[in-house]
Amino acid sequence: MRELPIQDVLPALLEKLRAHHNVVLQAPPGAGKTTAVPLALLESPWLQGRKIIMLEPRRLAARTAAARMAQLLGEPVGKTVGYQIRAERKTSAQTRILVVTEGILTRLLQSNPELADTALVIFDEFHERNLQGDLALALCLQSQEVLREDLKLLIMSATLDAEGIAGLLDDAPMVTSEGRAYPVDIAYLPHTQVPEHIRQLPTLISRKVGELIDQQPGSILVFLPGVGEIRQTERALREHLGQRDDILIAPLYGDLKKEQQDAAINPCPSGRRKIVLATNVAETSLTIEGIRMVVDSGLMRESRFDPNTGMNRLVTTHISQASATQRTGRAGRLSEGFCLRLWSESTQRGMAKKNSAEVLLSDLAPLVLELAQWGVSDVRELRWLDLPPPGPVAQARELLMELGALDCEGRITDHGRQMLTLGAHPRLAHMILIGSQLGLAEPATLLAALLSERDIFRGEQRWNRDIQQRMNVLQGKAKAGTADQGAIQRIRQQANTWRQQLSAQQHSTVTEGSTPDPQDTTGVLLGFAYPDRIAQNRRDQGRRFLLSNGRGAHFSHDDELALQPYLVIAELDGQGRDARVQLAAGISRTALDQFFADRIEQADVVRWDNDSGRATASRQTRLGKLVLEDKPSAHIAPEKLSLALLDAVRQTGLRLLPWTKESEGLVARVCFLQSEREKFPDLLGELELPDWSDSALLSTLQDWLLPHLQGFSKLEQLKQLDLKRMLLGQLDWNAQQALDALAPGHLQVPSGSHIAIDYAQTPPVLAVRLQEMFGLAQTPAILRGRYPLMIHLLSPAQRPVQVTRDLASFWQNTYHEVKKELRIKYQKHFWPDDPANAQATNKTRKRMNNP
Repeated sequence: MRELPIQDVLPALLEKLRAHHNVVLQAPPGAGKTTAVPLALLESPWLQGRKIIMLEPRRLAARTAAARMAQLLGEPVGKTVGYQIRAERKTSAQTRILVVTEGILTRLLQSNPELADTALVIFDEFHERNLQGDLALALCLQSQEVLREDLKLLIMSATLDAEGIAGLLDDAPMVTSEGRAYPVDIAYLPHTQVPEHIRQLPTLISRKVGELIDQQPGSILVFLPGVGEIRQTERALREHLGQRDDILIAPLYGDLKKEQQDAAINPCPSGRRKIVLATNVAETSLTIEGIRMVVDSGLMRESRFDPNTGMNRLVTTHISQASATQRTGRAGRLSEGFCLRLWSESTQRGMAKKNSAEVLLSDLAPLVLELAQWGVSDVRELRWLDLPPPGPVAQARELLMELGALDCEGRITDHGRQMLTLGAHPRLAHMILIGSQLGLAEPATLLAALLSERDIFRGEQRWNRDIQQRMNVLQGKAKAGTADQGAIQRIRQQANTWRQQLSAQQHSTVTEGSTPDPQDTTGVLLGFAYPDRIAQNRRDQGRRFLLSNGRGAHFSHDDELALQPYLVIAELDGQGRDARVQLAAGISRTALDQFFADRIEQADVVRWDNDSGRATASRQTRLGKLVLEDKPSAHIAPEKLSLALLDAVRQTGLRLLPWTKESEGLVARVCFLQSEREKFPDLLGELELPDWSDSALLSTLQDWLLPHLQGFSKLEQLKQLDLKRMLLGQLDWNAQQALDALAPGHLQVPSGSHIAIDYAQTPPVLAVRLQEMFGLAQTPAILRGRYPLMIHLLSPAQRPVQVTRDLASFWQNTYHEVKKELRIKYQKHFWPDDPANAQATNKTRKRMNNP
């Protein structure tokens, strides 16, 4: 057996771990760190008989790593080396090395924060920066700091911000393995051949792989973004290559059966070559025997928060340059290799340098719930390589409170603890638990698993937006047809796992009449998961619905669901105000009243009816933004009439109010200062001024207008309002003084007149008769002399004759031409030869001589 490159640095690594609690190991893919390091540490004295836990980001890598280490020890998996992944476990009392996936390590920490039976936690492939990996490291660091000073942590990665992670680990020492790789020749596609759409990949890859098979020896590893593309490419390859006994086509992804995964990973039988079609599971962690060529699609599936589903989902995106380098390196393990990148060289230069941390992209509801269970309400209490962003954290906390997982102070509730034990997204876990209490454990778990899996319908079936049709297939009430059998099997297995957990935890009694009508079951369950997605038909021609959170949704084509009065929408396509419905279920008004009564409220509403020109009142029954009932009321309380007038202004606009030049000028002055804040930070940076844009004034009518409408009942009474005084009341004394000093409403010109400055124009305009500016050498300016006004110089008849922001230049260069025309037209007026030094006037020559 060839010696692994990692062997060269194992002595140094053992010494660093003996002397330090935290160590960083950087080693390229294929160096052997995943299997060699845990085995090399097994006899370290400081272990004292305790376990090594190794975190692997992927289930396939966890199983494979455990199997390889057990093989090297000559033992079955589950003895010295075991593994634990979701719904699968092979361990025993003899297990010393336990390989786990992300969520499992978090569960172990939550149940035993000290990890009392563990001496070392290894974070393998940490550069992938998965959310659960970041969370587990943060929890381990706090456990190490508070409970287990002797707990050791080893961070292993192929490519990593080594200095950043070492700093997070209190300047932990680093051990670096250079690895051993052969040179790889890299080729790119010409720009004209780069596929424009992912649908073109299977045909392109089958053609390129066929060419490589004929031109070069060795097996080929093809990187594809997901399972769908792997299946399509496999079919295209079989059609292109025909029946060749010397070629083995082997898919490789996490949900495959173990025998199929082994066929992709293990060496080929003698005389045969292999084409492995893999997701980025093959990018790191796994060593695939015999690979000499790589074909890289440049795409991957990445977990991101999707506001259309309210949860994380996998999206197709371009890989980073770091990922491209790792994929290329797969071709240089055994000999000189070749990599074909299915993008252009110019695209390569524009790719991101490295992968983004999932904590910056994902829905943080699962993380915030885990932290609450840990006893942490503020993410800043823990140490993170990337601090979870405050906005998504706040959104997550709000959702968890709405689901009853957190109390009003952000502490985890008993319901929240039960949700965590299921290992599902909080929305789905809440739905499962409430559904189980209603005797609906079977449909609730199936629905949760269905929402966690890709759509089981294929082809034309996918245009069917009714999730109930999918549930009928899962429950055996309808034929599967062309539905994805593998996905159906996985959904049923996951649902069964959740039901087993429920049976072990819950002993609730279902009361008679508490279950919904069978036709409403799916809608009610969806409503528990998505109370913000309960939707009401707008009853127009556009198949449009209003959601309880205020957003709009529509069906892009005719669908029976579009006729339903109420829906619960599980998936939307688009983030605008009117997104497309992708998956939904109908729900009756009776079911809403029965199961969502705690969200339904009644309110007396007074509005202004523009058509009738009067106030109207009604009593509304609401669910969020939905108006379920609107019953007219004959009586309107006097104190409510002011609200109706406010509604009239909101409907008609600010022009309904009695604006004067003074009030309009005041608003324009404040808006001007706001617009110049960034240009003059020393003058305006600390000045507190309100936002008086039209949109802001309309959105804050309740604050500045409503107090002055008390006792008003008619539109005519609005004429009594003094808007300038009302608005000035919104400014404190300091702000009013600063406003007058920096942006005065009027300017005294040399003639003595006080001329209003028009701040509605940009730059602000001083419109003044030319004669009144005689004797002024420089342009008047505001903002303490740093912002010249635009001067509109007017004739005696108040008509513009010149526009300038440079008065000195006008006097010197342009005035004499203007004067010729003015002297002819306005002979009675004074037109001096030296205007910069002449006396300013607003009179004729006769009146100047006879004051």
